[in-house]
Amino acid sequence: MTIKKIQNSIPQLVVQLFILIFTALLEVIAMNMFLNPNHIFTGGFNGISQLLSIASKHLFGFQINTGIFILLTSIVIGFFGWKMVGSRFTILSTANSVLTSLFIVYFPVINIAKSVLLASLFSGVLMGLATGLSMRFGLSTGGMDIIAMIVQKKTGRSVGVISNTINASIVLIAGIFIGWPNALYTLIGIFATGQVIDAIYTGQRKLTTLIVTEKADLLTKALQDELVRGITILPSTGAFSHHESSTLFMVINRVELYEMENIVREIDPHAFIDILSTVSVSGLWLDPDRQADIKKGKVKIDAGNSN
Repeated sequence: MTIKKIQNSIPQLVVQLFILIFTALLEVIAMNMFLNPNHIFTGGFNGISQLLSIASKHLFGFQINTGIFILLTSIVIGFFGWKMVGSRFTILSTANSVLTSLFIVYFPVINIAKSVLLASLFSGVLMGLATGLSMRFGLSTGGMDIIAMIVQKKTGRSVGVISNTINASIVLIAGIFIGWPNALYTLIGIFATGQVIDAIYTGQRKLTTLIVTEKADLLTKALQDELVRGITILPSTGAFSHHESSTLFMVINRVELYEMENIVREIDPHAFIDILSTVSVSGLWLDPDRQADIKKGKVKIDAGNSN
């Protein structure tokens, strides 16, 4: 890594660490002030941890804090994520989960919502805000996103079915053992979380980027070196300025969005970037394994529009 890249990566890392701490605080507020006091559950592995916490009281006679179970699951998932996927994304996402678990253990549980409906809505908004901000800055709140990377690596398929199965199981178990009203409030919270995530950050796993630039050669090389994605270069002309430029057409996944934007801003601060949701992609799509092999020089990008 060059000195310039190191200097540019330092402020990015500082921003990501700030977002990591801030989103962890949002999660603990949602958990300790809205969800846990009202026996409402969130989705994913945090919801599983809540169920395990309640189950521990019936099994052992005392309740183990939800944060302990989040800590255990985050360490296990982070370990397998690092072994199978690696990357700074996995490290920071696991750090987010670990920090959240510690906050939940040491922050007091205070029921500030007198209405269960309000608790489900506000907790959903806070969890969605935490997840959306994390994704927007190249992080995640851990759990399902790391599992998604492992599943993508091993099978090339989406983790959506797994995520929906986990959330449905949480709602079903909550309904059977806690009560169906709590299960329905849990559904409301999960729905609110999804809506906030979509408002902050696209819910699509793949994105189409159109980058209008006058530094096509430099930008193409940098993007291909760092992201290892195929790029189509289209000639373009500004309607107002009539200046000749190029439009780079590239499909990326949502984890790569933050890095892509930083690369573009570093090389061409005046470039115009348009992000489009991509419903589906056919043809050659480079998975994390193939990207890593290309970076190491083991294989080359195939001819054609490879992404």
